[in-house]
Amino acid sequence: MGLVATLAACSDDSNVVYDYPARPDVEPMPAVTITPGTAGHNTLEFTITPANAEECSFYCIETQEDDKQLSAGDVISLGKAVDALAEGTYKAENLFDETSYNVYAAVRKGNKSSLTVTKMTTTKAPEIPVPTPETNPMYIWVDAAANFPDFANSKENIRRDLTLAKETGFTDVVVDVRPTNGDILFQSSHCDQVAWLGAWASGGYMKFERTADWDYLGAFIEIGHELGLRIHAGFNTMVGGNESSLGAQGILVRDSSKKEWATVLNTKNGFVNTLDSEETTFFFNPHNEEVQEYICNLLKDLAAYEELDGIILDRGRFDSFQSDFSELTKELFEEYVGETVDFNKDVLPAGFTGSIDADMPYEHKHLKKWLEFRVKAIHDLMHKAKDAVRSVNPTVKFGVYVGGWYSSYYDCGVNWASPEYNVAADFPRWATADYKNYGYADLMDHMLIGAYASPGSVYGTSEWTMQGFCQLAMQRILGACPLVCGGPDVGNWDSSDKYTDAEEYEAITNSVKACYDACNGYFLFDMIHLKEGDLWQYAKAGIDEVKAEL
Repeated sequence: MGLVATLAACSDDSNVVYDYPARPDVEPMPAVTITPGTAGHNTLEFTITPANAEECSFYCIETQEDDKQLSAGDVISLGKAVDALAEGTYKAENLFDETSYNVYAAVRKGNKSSLTVTKMTTTKAPEIPVPTPETNPMYIWVDAAANFPDFANSKENIRRDLTLAKETGFTDVVVDVRPTNGDILFQSSHCDQVAWLGAWASGGYMKFERTADWDYLGAFIEIGHELGLRIHAGFNTMVGGNESSLGAQGILVRDSSKKEWATVLNTKNGFVNTLDSEETTFFFNPHNEEVQEYICNLLKDLAAYEELDGIILDRGRFDSFQSDFSELTKELFEEYVGETVDFNKDVLPAGFTGSIDADMPYEHKHLKKWLEFRVKAIHDLMHKAKDAVRSVNPTVKFGVYVGGWYSSYYDCGVNWASPEYNVAADFPRWATADYKNYGYADLMDHMLIGAYASPGSVYGTSEWTMQGFCQLAMQRILGACPLVCGGPDVGNWDSSDKYTDAEEYEAITNSVKACYDACNGYFLFDMIHLKEGDLWQYAKAGIDEVKAEL
């Protein structure tokens, strides 16, 4: 491993050999040798053999930094003390890889000392292979409220269920960290932490409190990464509070000064603030700049989690077709169209909840322009949100969840297609020529498509089939977003109880390949449904089928 040079305190550079008589009364000189051992990428191992010594130390220094030979005294004072009475094997640690070092050892007894030095070189650090998934991404969503009884206060339960997700074949987990009450399960100074959530249990709909003080999102990231899963944060965007039989929560409920942030609904009884309506989930007005700033500040804090793999915005939309009809929005729309507007005469009748089709009896002159105006607002909001995230974390994936029912998605003011997709050509009844300009797929790094059809509609080419939802999404996104994954809601898909358990289990399995082959991966909502029915095996069978064809 290198030349070992032993330097004695009494040495002679000449070739003359002096033959002294034996002197048993003279104490022998202390001596030391180094035998090089194993070299690692950041460690050097060697054996030190001292003799006639009271003290022994070693010292390791980079060869290029060793501009002068150290003395025995230097090594004794600077180095690490080791056993002076017996041979021992030692390590120099925390070294640089592929670097040469001088390893010194020194001994001392009384006023006599000796030292030796040898050169050793660390090895190249091993290349850690970057794991590649066996499939394209397989996402599973973790709803905050539904899973709160298990996860609110138990890292052990989080580990248990993430392990099941990994073993099933899922590669990506979306953990909901801003549920519909608008409070948060990540670290931020801009919003209150979730104190409790309502969830169904054996005793009915119950309140489950969070008493733990550890970081909820941080626990998912830490445990998920240990298991080899990618962890994304699900973020309900335009919600600011909710109400149930258990009570009301959220910033819109807590802070009366924020009432102007809440959306105003166009109801049959007039224009009503959502807080004064029969709604149970309270949406913001996306046009409100203070709301936009508030959301962006939360997203910046979320993006500050350096190990977070992605962010998925949910409910990044208007509440419904009846939203938003505030005075603020009226002023902005009048500026947009360049004239005074009467909402009910020019845009939408009071309380209208239907759809725009050939049979719709209302043809208000600004209806199509109104729909264009709304999708522009959400497009611009998404742009602003992405900029906020990128300003803090340029590598985290930014994306959205959207429903696959594009043909009626105008009612919530979202155009999730590519800006190259000519919406008006396919939907002239409600899309202007400029509607396509506000498609936002090109802003996204990944998109999850809710292919929420019934268990009997796995296959097909139209909307309201799982396969069709995914195929049509790809045709409308046109490659603008590089990763599009779709899939079913496997728990809320048979409200009329039309299908047997066996048919539902088969649908879970079949949905994987049907959706995976139609887009760039698979997405399943929600983990709670696999847990409650112990249905993991059916998702695994579908994922295994995909793997078998790779």
